[in-house]
Amino acid sequence: MALELNEVACCLGFPEGPVAMADGSVLFVQIQKETLSRLGTDGKVVPVAEIPGGPNGVAIGPDGAAYVCNNGGVYTFLEDVPDPYDPSGKKTITVINQDHSNYIGGSIQRVDLDTGAVMTLYDAFEGTRLLAPDDIVFDNAGGFYFTETGIQDAEKLQLGALYYATIDGKTLIKVAQIAMANGVGLSPGGETVYVSDTIFGRLWALDLEIDDSDKANPKPIPGKVKPGPMPGMPGRVIQTLPEYQWLDSLKVEADGRICVGTIFNGGITVFTPDGKTEHIPVADIFTTNLCFGGADMQDVWITASSTGKIYKGRWPRPGLKLEFNG
Repeated sequence: MALELNEVACCLGFPEGPVAMADGSVLFVQIQKETLSRLGTDGKVVPVAEIPGGPNGVAIGPDGAAYVCNNGGVYTFLEDVPDPYDPSGKKTITVINQDHSNYIGGSIQRVDLDTGAVMTLYDAFEGTRLLAPDDIVFDNAGGFYFTETGIQDAEKLQLGALYYATIDGKTLIKVAQIAMANGVGLSPGGETVYVSDTIFGRLWALDLEIDDSDKANPKPIPGKVKPGPMPGMPGRVIQTLPEYQWLDSLKVEADGRICVGTIFNGGITVFTPDGKTEHIPVADIFTTNLCFGGADMQDVWITASSTGKIYKGRWPRPGLKLEFNG
């Protein structure tokens, strides 16, 4: 499927984490510029807050604040890399570099959208500093799941994980160990958590335990997942992509399909829950994320990070409404 896209913002510093707001604007982060920003309906980009380190993923909480995954500056950036989508060879892009010289440690932060005030909610689990929080999604109980991608070096990988937390800063649960957990989203019924595993090109499905004490109204238990089919498996494998494709952040459609930003084979990979895939190309090798909005939830914004752009288009199906959208 070809998607008609229009460039609505440019010259950004590795944009990520788009969130379609109720007023038609889009909230997003610029990892390289260490800011939370807003793209208005007039096409202007304005800063919301400065977030030192590496703001990476964003979600709106039940209190109307923005909750930000800060990767702690785990990435630096290489500029003026030849753009593989430019046949002239003249255009250049910015790509992630695995140099961690600016790394300060990861955290989850709350941003007041009215004042820009930033408060750190979590920066450690059981006394160990969070590595590199990446993506975030709220459930209907008002808590949130977030991933941390771990840290990849030339010779080793510090494993990432999936966590569940509450906005009061008091509850942080390690849900599962996942080597390079990146994108996270919930199924339409909230009973399954989807997590993309970046360097393995794999999409996981983690099924939640169900509280059926009220037989007429069974509910998923936040943060408690069923065991995977084999020891060491955090859940079910939806699909593993062939060749050299990395998976980034994700959103879910209203019908349950999972849309994942895809690196190197730049675009969005759409997974059905039974493992079928479709690739929608975008002219950026670091197509990192997307969000749905509009009255019918078929407007889509896509972050093209290495070219510093945000595109807008019309998705063929409605996206799943998030629990909160400011």
